[in-house]
Amino acid sequence: MATDGFTTCLWFDGQAEEAAHHYVSIFKNSSIGKVARYPEGAPQPAGSVMTVEFTANGHRFLGLNGGPQFRFNEAVSFMIFCENQEEIDYYWTRLTENGGEPGPCGWLKDKYGVSWQVVPDRLDEMVTDPDPEKAARVTAAFMAMSKFDIAALERAYAGE
Repeated sequence: MATDGFTTCLWFDGQAEEAAHHYVSIFKNSSIGKVARYPEGAPQPAGSVMTVEFTANGHRFLGLNGGPQFRFNEAVSFMIFCENQEEIDYYWTRLTENGGEPGPCGWLKDKYGVSWQVVPDRLDEMVTDPDPEKAARVTAAFMAMSKFDIAALERAYAGE
């Protein structure tokens, strides 16, 4: 049985090393690891980056330059739970810069097409509150948002 956690493999079309450096620049507890290059006779140009190992926010990734056959989509996303509005603003800005796209309800796509959810860490507590009116108000509020506004969610939760 695997006992050392998981490594997420992200398939890129030539941008794996660039993406790894981008993610490492955004998240704390991050670093670049081994870089493997394609040999002669491989499906990509010899010497180009085949894989790059990196850690982002303590999570292990392998960026693979596999070619244009596969693209990222919203079926998989990475959730970033944020303590305050400053964190939400930081991740939202960094992940949408230079070609990223904001989406609804705290979702966004970065410039590589990877989907992220930038979420207040208290959101789950609010939407699962035993008081159905509180939960409904918060749900209605966040459904109308793109980037989450914690103060507005707290006001909805309080019934203001």
